Amino acid sequence: VLTYHVVAGRVFSTEVVGLSSATALNGDDIAISLDGSTVLLNTATVTATDVQGSNGIIHIIDEVLLPPDLVLPSSS
Repeated sequence: VLTYHVVAGRVFSTEVVGLSSATALNGDDIAISLDGSTVLLNTATVTATDVQGSNGIIHIIDEVLLPPDLVLPSSS
């Protein structure tokens, strides 16, 4: 799950809005879309952008991204 939240390189918000997807470190694609002025990563809303980290740029989202091939345990 963690590697589905990381993209290689330094991608600023001005670049993100021009993309339709980005490949995460785990190899899966993350869909990028706009809903008016709101940026969505899959179904997660980007709430803060371009936060400078010690090893990259951080964009804050409002939910956990789950890789498409993740199998969750059943709740039986």
